[in-house]
Amino acid sequence: MSKIVKCQDLNYTYDNGNIKTPVLNALNLEIDAAQSLAIVGQSGCGKSTLLNLLGGVSQPTGGKVIINNQDLSQLSEEAITNLRAQHLGFVYQFHHLLKDFSAIDNVAMPLLIAGEKTQTALEKSKQLLSEIGLQNRLNHRSTELSGGQRQRVAIARALINNPSCLLADEPTGNLDKKNAQEALGLMMELKQQKKSALILVTHDMDIAKKMDKFLTLKNGILV
Repeated sequence: MSKIVKCQDLNYTYDNGNIKTPVLNALNLEIDAAQSLAIVGQSGCGKSTLLNLLGGVSQPTGGKVIINNQDLSQLSEEAITNLRAQHLGFVYQFHHLLKDFSAIDNVAMPLLIAGEKTQTALEKSKQLLSEIGLQNRLNHRSTELSGGQRQRVAIARALINNPSCLLADEPTGNLDKKNAQEALGLMMELKQQKKSALILVTHDMDIAKKMDKFLTLKNGILV
């Protein structure tokens, strides 16, 4: 089975002038296609930092991040941006929807950025939103949606381009229990449909135990 994401001896140190704070220490990680993985750990241990490194948003102090057999350290910033758009989807605790755009436009945005024709992108967006029960909210802006609906739109946006891997940072942390369960169920259902891998950061052990496996980030390594 192919490895979608690999980390080799990954290091990251916060450099604040004279103060250097090590966060990740020779961390290694592999995830297969369509596998789900939860990463748990205390607040401030580096979970979100790790996701940013996996997504090419931040650069490691040492070691390698390899996405679909491509070593990010060997790619230009433009190439990393293109790889991120083609192979990765992101879901955060806060939905980060574009407030001046409708639900259908928000979900279509990754396709438009990738060069898809506008009509085709909007048709795909409409179909996906309809599949998740938001066919009556296509033209609503984020301010006109409930918290649970906003997160459903954000999940659809992350998966619209069939990413190889979905990176989710506390995706249910801003929702009540009912909406959290619905959002998680939706994410797992769409992940299965798209055959995407999933790396999810969470404080909730009930959620972590629903993944194929979970690891704890402690003292800069995964155990």
